Amino acid sequence: MTARLRRAYRRMRLGTRLALGLGALSLVVFAVVGTALTTYMRDYLSAQLDTQLAQAQIAQSKSIADYGTLSGKKYYSWFYAVYDVSDGRPELRRPEDPVDLPEDVDDFTALASAQTAAHTELLRTEHLKGAGTYRLRACEVEDGVVLVSAAPMAEIQDTVGQLITIQVVTFALALLALVVFGRRMLRRGLKPLSDMASTAHGIASHDLTESAARLPLRADGRDGGPEVDELRTAFNTMLEHIDDSLAVRAEAEQRLRRFVADASHELRTPLMSVRGYADLFQYAAANAPAERDRHLARLRAEAARMGVLLDDLLLLARLDAAEVDTPLRLEDADLTDLVGQAAEAFRAGRPDHPLTVSAGRGPVRLRMDPLRIRQVLDNLLTNAAVHTPAGTRVSVEVRPVPGAAEVRVADTGPGIPPEDRDRVFDRFYRVDKARSRDRGGSGLGLAVARSLVRAHGGRIEVTSEPGATVFTVRLPVREAAPVAP
Repeated sequence: MTARLRRAYRRMRLGTRLALGLGALSLVVFAVVGTALTTYMRDYLSAQLDTQLAQAQIAQSKSIADYGTLSGKKYYSWFYAVYDVSDGRPELRRPEDPVDLPEDVDDFTALASAQTAAHTELLRTEHLKGAGTYRLRACEVEDGVVLVSAAPMAEIQDTVGQLITIQVVTFALALLALVVFGRRMLRRGLKPLSDMASTAHGIASHDLTESAARLPLRADGRDGGPEVDELRTAFNTMLEHIDDSLAVRAEAEQRLRRFVADASHELRTPLMSVRGYADLFQYAAANAPAERDRHLARLRAEAARMGVLLDDLLLLARLDAAEVDTPLRLEDADLTDLVGQAAEAFRAGRPDHPLTVSAGRGPVRLRMDPLRIRQVLDNLLTNAAVHTPAGTRVSVEVRPVPGAAEVRVADTGPGIPPEDRDRVFDRFYRVDKARSRDRGGSGLGLAVARSLVRAHGGRIEVTSEPGATVFTVRLPVREAAPVAP
């Protein structure tokens, strides 16, 4: 039974549970207040009756001492008993009126005997046979004479009973009103929470598997007080974070699809070439031996191009997982020397693009991977050459800045369109939408350059306008490794 009640209680709504809890607490408070009030009223009326008994006995004692009777000093429904005490034993006098004594006077006699031994007034509450509950008081009238008076407590009991009835009815109505109206007020106060629960249910029913899934629902309203306002703000902030995470996930999925499509395209082209030249090589081996070496050379060239693409993809994958496998071999090197080497290689391979180098007066030593930084410089210079017409001037500048060193690779070409500027570092992205092999390569050069710079703790930026495109590489200055003695 208890377990069933617990399960039923758990299934109740929060407003109902709070209202019941408030009602139970109020019931305890009402019980304590009612008990205290009833006890106080009963004690007060008893004290009043004790005072009335004492005052009545003063007058009655004087009448007994002066006249030997209680004539004219009696109260309706009271009992009186006068005892003569001899040798400590009380003897009941004959009553003036038979109705002055109850059917059983044992309680009176016992109280008179106790008063004789105590030599002071005594009070007791006794249930008299055939009469009800009475308040008894014994006092000494004079030496050897004890008066015992008994006043009925029926009126006190009736008054206390009526007070209890009034309290029970009043408290029951107050409790009912408290539960009913309290539940309504609680439901109204908890409505913002219900609205948030409805919002959560709406989000739960929303399809989050779509690639462009967004959360159109938010917890609105301004009711509920500061606490609910804080909860609503936190709830909406959480939804914003979830929404942003879904947007990032959708963008990542789109980028992954684009990456897979571009990688498939980039790998398919050399594979098709390899297959075609393999067929030609087989044909030439059988029919035209003189053409065999030329077809074999083309096979090697396509395989080498595919190897470069796979190397770039592998490098990007290792940089993405740098926490597990860091593809950098750091050492102290001179950035100015690396720029000079890259410039010489560029002049040898791109004589149609005049190159200017500004490297300052002294070396710029950094803690870096020289091979990877050289790869970054080569990619930036190659990018400046393949995307500008012949005769375009290219410049490289090395300069130290506070806490870092900068390399600026600039050209005077046509520039990068604004709509493409933010995506030039994306993998397989080309400003030239035509996937020609002589303009733009595989589209991984700038992506590799950015990943390598980030792996060194630096950053790479681009600014471009017609006639001036500048790639800026900033590498932090790290403490040199200690030299072994």
